[in-house]
Amino acid sequence: MFTGIVTDIGTVRQVTRKGDLRARIATAYNTDSIDIGASIACSGVCLTVVLLGPDWFEVEISAETLDKTTLGQWRDGTRVNLERALKVGDELGGHIVSGHVDGLAHIVEMRPEGDSVRYTFEAPRSLAKFIAPKGSVALNGTSLTVNEVDGCRFGINLIPHTQEVTTWGDAKIGDDVNLEIDTLARYVARLAEMQG
Repeated sequence: MFTGIVTDIGTVRQVTRKGDLRARIATAYNTDSIDIGASIACSGVCLTVVLLGPDWFEVEISAETLDKTTLGQWRDGTRVNLERALKVGDELGGHIVSGHVDGLAHIVEMRPEGDSVRYTFEAPRSLAKFIAPKGSVALNGTSLTVNEVDGCRFGINLIPHTQEVTTWGDAKIGDDVNLEIDTLARYVARLAEMQG
């Protein structure tokens, strides 16, 4: 379990393909405090640590994950939003995030709005029905509040702080992003469907 509050920006140091994809990610985390088998959300995708070094960790990424996320686009130097798994007693600053990406959203517009940037995303029709104004979504592992929804498109404002402490400062129109819909929204929609 995660909260969508990014606590480090890692950098992909090495990507190798042998069956599954294996990635080495440089981090500012104290790797002495990370166990083999620990879960770390990497741009919103819950991945298992399989090897550790003094300032890096390695993860393996299955074909299924590559199919549903942006991780297949990782190259040496790719910057990655990182969040360690919740521990009992941790502050829940964002919303409950599982790290199980539902699909990809696409950045279709970016425009300044005060000091913030207003992003417009397009989601697949199958996921758009779960996105509601003032609801939460996780995009590239960042818990964000939806401003408005228009069909398959939805808008979000990113304040300067979020752009600085995450990879959102690198985003551009045309980028795909990892989208995880709010678990609560999924269950509410399922209940409504069963009662309808």
